[in-house]
Amino acid sequence: MTTTAVRIRSLRRHYGAVAALDGVDLDFAAGSFTAVMGPSGSGKSTLLQCAAGLDRPTSGTVAVAGVELAGLSERRRTLLRRERIGFVFQSFNLLPSLTAAQNVALPLRLAGRRPSRDAVREALARVGLAERAGHRPSQLSGGQQQRVALARALITRPAVLFGDEPTGALDTTTGREVLLLLRELVDTAGLTTVMVTHDPVAASYADRVVFLVDGRVHGELSAPTAGEVAARLTGLEGGGRAAAGSPERVTC
Repeated sequence: MTTTAVRIRSLRRHYGAVAALDGVDLDFAAGSFTAVMGPSGSGKSTLLQCAAGLDRPTSGTVAVAGVELAGLSERRRTLLRRERIGFVFQSFNLLPSLTAAQNVALPLRLAGRRPSRDAVREALARVGLAERAGHRPSQLSGGQQQRVALARALITRPAVLFGDEPTGALDTTTGREVLLLLRELVDTAGLTTVMVTHDPVAASYADRVVFLVDGRVHGELSAPTAGEVAARLTGLEGGGRAAAGSPERVTC
C-alpha cells in the first residue's frame, strides 16, 4: 500500500481579503516526484511554504511523514523542518565564507549535532561534488552551487524535499543536470520530491504535475511530457480562471 509522505486537507491561506489558497486537498505519495504549476498568482509558492511548515495556513491541515503541523509549537516545527524536511530554492542560499563541506554540514550544526566527515562526504558524493568539498561558493559554478544546496538538503536524510524553482537561476544545460540528479534521487533513493516550477521542461522530469488556478487545484497530468504541460498551462492562462470550479481532491 502506498504511503503518503505529505497529506493536505482543506488548506486555506488568506492575506487580508486575498485567498492565496482556497480549499486545497492533495496527497504526495512517498517516493514520488511531483511538480506544482499554474499561472502567476495561482498559489504555488504559498502551497509549498505551508506544506513545508514555513508558513501557517489560515485553516486546514498539513501532515508531513505522519506528523500534523497545526498542533506543533514553533520550536517543534523548526525541529521537524531541520530533521524531516529538505529545501532547495532558486537562490542557492549558501554562506559565501564557508566551504562546500561546511555549508552541507550547517543544518546538523544548527540542530546541535556534530556532523561526521563521512556523512558530509557522502552527501557531496551523491551530487557528484566529493572533490569540491574545500571550495567556497565563489569558486563554484551556478550548477555546482545548486548541487551543494541539494547536498545540504540531503544531509539530514529528509522524508520530503521541497524545491521552489530549483533550476530557475540556471542555464538550460546546467538545469538539466540538476533535474536529472533529482530524478535519480527519486528513482534510486526513494526521495519524495515536490517542486514548484514555471518551466514545462522541468515539470516533464516529474511523475505527476498538479495545476493550481486561483488557489485551487485545477487538474493534473501523470507521466507528463513538456508539450502536454505547455498546452495545459496555455489553456489555464487563457481561460482557466473563468472555468475554475470547486476544489478537487487529487491523490497519487
